[in-house]
Amino acid sequence: MLVEYFDQFNIVSLLSVPIYWGEWLIIFTNSSLMMGFVIVILWLLFINNKLIPTRWQLIIELVYENIRLIVHENLGKSGQKYFPFILCIFLFIATMNVLGLFPFIFTPTAHIIVTFGLSLSIILAVTLSGFLTFKLSFFSIFMPGGVPIFLAPFLVVIETISFMIRAISLGVRLAANISAGHLLFAILSGFAFNMLLNGLIFLSSFPLLIMIFITLLEIMVAVIQAYVFMLLTTIYFVDTIALH
Repeated sequence: MLVEYFDQFNIVSLLSVPIYWGEWLIIFTNSSLMMGFVIVILWLLFINNKLIPTRWQLIIELVYENIRLIVHENLGKSGQKYFPFILCIFLFIATMNVLGLFPFIFTPTAHIIVTFGLSLSIILAVTLSGFLTFKLSFFSIFMPGGVPIFLAPFLVVIETISFMIRAISLGVRLAANISAGHLLFAILSGFAFNMLLNGLIFLSSFPLLIMIFITLLEIMVAVIQAYVFMLLTTIYFVDTIALH
């Protein structure tokens, strides 16, 4: 019975195109379709800006100003070059999370392979950007200043592991929160549906009321998790601006 609740997380191949004499396949899945759909939605939101903003434009401008303020507070003036990327990360993840709450819509961020791919790409970008900016001095972030020399090997190992775990924790946190919420919602809705089928109309109202609360909670979680992902990404880019 529990297996049925995990059907919403199944990745389904919609189209496969053989290349290089059939040895490789380009596979277009429901996850790819959803991510492409989100990109189209975001593109439509940013075109046709008007002098007198519409309600949607006001929301986008509010998000724009708040994220710009966060980037400025954490990265300063020199870090504004990362603002477009950080804004896109937030809008991309938040839109996927919210759309995933609708019935029969696949949620890519519920899969660790998607979120881990995003987080690993960000950590690699931070490392590469930091190395290009500070050259070999960038590796000084693995050795805090002012510590006894005999502790240096241990601190280097700890700091290196901590830096690498960023890629794992950033992706796992997002996928775990989104998938847990979707699974809870599926279990409650299935429970309420079974009670209705058995004629327990009055008793089924309790899980239905809980589902309304869970839906509102999931909307908040969807936005908050996108915000946390964006904020941590901003903080990680501090290492490319100034060494500590």
